Amino acid sequence: MFNDKICVVTGAAQGIGRTIVDRFAASGATMVYALDMNQEVLSKAFMGMNNVKPIVLNICDRAAIDVLVSQIKADFGRVDVLVNNAGITRDALIDKMSEHDWDMVVDVNLKGVFNLTQAIAPIMIENNTGSIITMSSVVGTDGNIGQTNYAATKGGVIAMTKTWAKEFARKGAQVRANCVAPGFVETPMTAELPEKVLDMMKGKTPLGRMGTPDDIANGVEFLASDKASFITGQVLKIDGGLVL
Repeated sequence: MFNDKICVVTGAAQGIGRTIVDRFAASGATMVYALDMNQEVLSKAFMGMNNVKPIVLNICDRAAIDVLVSQIKADFGRVDVLVNNAGITRDALIDKMSEHDWDMVVDVNLKGVFNLTQAIAPIMIENNTGSIITMSSVVGTDGNIGQTNYAATKGGVIAMTKTWAKEFARKGAQVRANCVAPGFVETPMTAELPEKVLDMMKGKTPLGRMGTPDDIANGVEFLASDKASFITGQVLKIDGGLVL
């Protein structure tokens, strides 16, 4: 499905990001650039995979992004798929949320997505093809108590994505931009939650379970592929019916 494709995935060391990288690599991608801040986990995750290049990168570091993207362009001349998956949470009710925690979440979840997309989109436009998938959340579409910063960023990436869908294709380039909005998903982050909280999450989900990284990767894989060649500017909720 991804034969000869060049893919870039952020937040790639574990959970949803790692599953997405594995999918692209197994589907024949020429190279998957797996970006993350966690060097130890990143290097172990893709050891021995010839078509995966793990790279420690901070998506808030514009200079590092420019170096990487210039190298990818020099090596391959194109980027076919960008998955903006990296994200963090710093939850608190608004009266207890610090400016530092607000800034951190906005810098990574919103500005980081902007940074990498701004660097890679021109290559896609130049080559007349590309698919950009950005990880939003049902929190970005419907809000959640204690997550003002996270909700703002996940709603923001939806707005940016809809803008990009119009902007990047305005001169005829087949460059698509879409979002995936997961519900409650089993990840290393949620694994640390108390059992009663996990049971509450499952109870709120009509399908009665939490999602898996594979569930989310299924949607990303579809939107990144040529099977979704006429889909752009959309938000695909993968939430087990949590938000209807």
